[in-house]
Amino acid sequence: MEKNVFGEPIKVCCSSPMTGYFRDGLCRTISQDTGTHTVCAVITDEFLKFSASKGNDLITPVHFYQFPGLKEGDRWCLCVTRWIEAEKAGKAPKIILEATHEKTLEYTSLDLLVQYAHKD
Repeated sequence: MEKNVFGEPIKVCCSSPMTGYFRDGLCRTISQDTGTHTVCAVITDEFLKFSASKGNDLITPVHFYQFPGLKEGDRWCLCVTRWIEAEKAGKAPKIILEATHEKTLEYTSLDLLVQYAHKD
């Protein structure tokens, strides 16, 4: 059973658009996932611009990878290192902690993640 940062069963991040390394809605990972897509983020325009400036265009659809392109308000499983990079630059989006995989805690602290908790 995959767990979130609280050690509870992980919740679905988003199914429209379908997200996750496995495109199953969950921010879970395996060793072949070199990006470690474990952070369930609520996407902002500011983050999309930041990511594009780092060479990762998340706006333009790429049908080969079943990637719809993102817009503000979408929920998406981000690479943990990109989220940390954005956080250090003051551009990190809020996150859904219940849908963020526990592996994220190998990269950053729960205290930091809680500061970015999305409130519905």
